[in-house]
Amino acid sequence: MSTTRTPAVTTPRRGSLRATAPLMGWRTVDLLTVAFLGAALGIAYWGWGLAYEAPAKGLAAVFPPLQGITGAPWLVAGVVGGLVVRRPGAALACEVVAAVVSMLPGTQWGAATLVSGILQGLGAEIGFLLLGYGAFGLGAALLAGALAAPLEALYEWQVYWTDWGMGYKVVYALILTAAGAVVAGGIGWLLTRALAGAGALGAFPAGQEARESRAV
Repeated sequence: MSTTRTPAVTTPRRGSLRATAPLMGWRTVDLLTVAFLGAALGIAYWGWGLAYEAPAKGLAAVFPPLQGITGAPWLVAGVVGGLVVRRPGAALACEVVAAVVSMLPGTQWGAATLVSGILQGLGAEIGFLLLGYGAFGLGAALLAGALAAPLEALYEWQVYWTDWGMGYKVVYALILTAAGAVVAGGIGWLLTRALAGAGALGAFPAGQEARESRAV
């Protein structure tokens, strides 16, 4: 009788892992991670605030609503917060922390930065809410990135683009939404995967997913 055992075959996981129950039961590591991610991305936001003007002017010279493309990088934090922590409020909290941190060195937008952070975070949060906080793949990231844009666009209509006609405003909102999906959603998803692959998210579902993918 043979004693040779057939190696177990690991079946790749289908779907995303949810956060540990209860979903509203935030752990200390969740709070600290949102604060860390928001702070790091807030510094990046501040840097983009210094660099975005040249590309924005170039796009505006072609077609003013194209400036919506340069607004997309400011939507990343909500996507990353939601993908990593996977609890209600994580996307909003991460985006708000990033907005506050980006304000600290001083920005040309002042307190409006915080308003934008709240609106962008709410939009990303709605994306994860629509999926029942149960899907966190690329599709979820694209949805959250896209939905981070509309509320911000409506706000900007009233504050920054007051001299535009409604046609330009609508096109701007559509461009910002599309760019939010591709830029914020795409970068957010890639950044989360990179952090998980590097072992930085071992306490989170994304880290477990990365470990399982390596074991297959």
